[in-house]
Amino acid sequence: MFQLAMSSLRKRTGAFVASFLAMFLGSAIIMGFASMLDTAEASGATGPARETLVTMANVVGGWGLLLVVFAVTSTLTLSVRQRAAEMALLKSVGATPAQLGRMIVGEAAGLAVAAALLGIVPGMLVGRGLLGMLHDTGQVPADVGYTFGPIAVSMGIGITVVSAVGAALITARRTTRVRVTESLADAAVDTGKLSRKRIVFAVIFLLVAVQQAVITVTVMEDDSMAMATSGQADIFAAIGLSLLAPAIMRRVTALVAGPLRLLGGAAGGLAADTMSRRTSALASAVTPVILFVATAVGTLFLQSTENAALDAAGLAKTSEQKNIETLNFVVIGMVVLFTAIMLVNTLIAATAHRRREFGQTRLAGATPGQVLGGVAVESAVLTVTGVLVGTVASVFTIVPFGLARRDSATPDGSVWTYLAVVALAAVLTGATAYAATRKAVRVPAVEAALN
Repeated sequence: MFQLAMSSLRKRTGAFVASFLAMFLGSAIIMGFASMLDTAEASGATGPARETLVTMANVVGGWGLLLVVFAVTSTLTLSVRQRAAEMALLKSVGATPAQLGRMIVGEAAGLAVAAALLGIVPGMLVGRGLLGMLHDTGQVPADVGYTFGPIAVSMGIGITVVSAVGAALITARRTTRVRVTESLADAAVDTGKLSRKRIVFAVIFLLVAVQQAVITVTVMEDDSMAMATSGQADIFAAIGLSLLAPAIMRRVTALVAGPLRLLGGAAGGLAADTMSRRTSALASAVTPVILFVATAVGTLFLQSTENAALDAAGLAKTSEQKNIETLNFVVIGMVVLFTAIMLVNTLIAATAHRRREFGQTRLAGATPGQVLGGVAVESAVLTVTGVLVGTVASVFTIVPFGLARRDSATPDGSVWTYLAVVALAAVLTGATAYAATRKAVRVPAVEAALN
């Protein structure tokens, strides 16, 4: 089965691109931040400089780790779900659940090792850039040189491989326990049912988010500590809500299907029909939108509230507060880049997999323009849903921190900041879906339907 896994990786490269990129980018991010620990040890940095390096590695790296593990799990699940018919065929010819499980885990392990090794050089560049930023802002002395050592390498490779194998085991367990007839049914109609474990994990993440919010309001008096606890809340909430995304998309589809068929013309009716059959795929696509909006909005408005609190008190920013502000903007930059790439990557993978569906739809009478219109409607629904859910998740950060620092649940900051985040999410989602669909419909309908 391991040989089959390696053969599958070679022959179905396109199907594994999303997972590979998640692991590659994730390993680079983890190594880049973990190298701050190598730098602190090798340079012998002490005092505020050492504290800054360790904080950068632990706080920001920890948030990044959480997002990376979740992204790897999400993309691996999407990859295996797209192969439901293939798994059913292997079962029908005698493959046992254990063999299929080893194949899925073998594929994930092979991808993880390759991605982590290729991520070493980008990880070094990320780490060097982080240290350069700390030099420029005066938070770390210029004589502290950069070191990329065993801590960064071991954490990057180890975490990437462990998270990939763990995600594969979870995915494989569900896939291999399903009967052949059920696998074929799942391949034909994707209902997006939630497993009990998924619900349990969603509830856990949401409860942790609530806990962080309550601690921020009731316990944290120091502004830096309040930012630390509230800053994590939106990430936990976003992950918890993303785990519930299949159920959310199922409800959204049921809500908008009627109006789309009534008012959306041929494109709206086509979108309503396909959305009802692709709930889990839609959930995978909306997840990076939720993460992007929640973390970007939460962190930007958190910093705006902190700046407003300092201005109201007539205080200038201390070096520690500048350090925290830098960390916040690093988080924003990292999250924007990572989730934007994952959003584009996931949509491309999901749309490319639909080439046969598009061909069959065209053979049934739909024009390429109607197919593009249907996908545009789907993208609009995804964007609106992701923005609304992500905004709800950001509230877990914005409101508690506002109460702690300003005694007000109303966030400080410009509405244009929020609109800019929404606009970027809409552009990324719409442009990617349109470009990928346009490429898919260029293939002759008969050829696409037979492949």
